[in-house]
Amino acid sequence: MKRTISLIKAAVLGGVIAFAASACSNSNGSAPTSSEQECTQGVIVYFNLDRVLAEYDMANELRSVVETKVNSINQEVTRRGNKLQKDINTFREKINKGLLTQSVAESQNQKLMEQQSSFETYAAQKQQEILEEQQVMMNQIADAINTYIQEYNAEKQYAMIIATQGDILSTPVVAGDAKLDITDALLEGLNAAYIKSKSNKE
Repeated sequence: MKRTISLIKAAVLGGVIAFAASACSNSNGSAPTSSEQECTQGVIVYFNLDRVLAEYDMANELRSVVETKVNSINQEVTRRGNKLQKDINTFREKINKGLLTQSVAESQNQKLMEQQSSFETYAAQKQQEILEEQQVMMNQIADAINTYIQEYNAEKQYAMIIATQGDILSTPVVAGDAKLDITDALLEGLNAAYIKSKSNKE
C-alpha cells in the first residue's frame, strides 16, 4: 500500500504544483471591500500532502475498501496455492513410496502441471486486478484533491500553491511562515465537500 500512496502523492503533486493567479479584483474592477475576499495576488502558499492523505476522509475510506478487497484476493490466491502445493506433496510422497504405476504417475503428473499452469495464470490475473483497484483508487483521490484545490484557488487566487511532504526534512518547503500553510483549510474543505457529496448520493 506504501507504493500506492507514493503514486497518489505523485499524481497530486503533478496537479497542484502551481496555479497562475488572476488580478485580485472584483468583477467591476473596483478594489475589494472588507467584506470581500482578501487579496492574495502574488502570495505563495503550501500544504502538507502527507497530512492531507492521512486525514482526508475520502482517502481513508477508499483505502479501507481497497485493502479489504486486496486482502480477500490474497487470501483466495494463498488458499488455492496451498491446496496445489498439498496435492504436489502428496503426489511426490506416493512416488517415493512406489505407490503408483508409471502410467498413473505420468497421468497425475500431467494433471498437476496443468493445475500449476492454471494457478499461475489465475494468480497473475488477480495481481493485475489488485493493481487496477489501486490505480482507480489513486486516480479518485488525486482527482478529488486536485479538483477541490482548483476550486479553492479560484476564490483565493494565490500565485502558487505548493504541496510539501516529508517528516524529517520536508520538501520542497523546508521552512515557511506558518500563516502560509493552508493544510487545515484544505482538509476542512475537502472533508466538508466529501460529506456533502455522500449526502447527495443517499
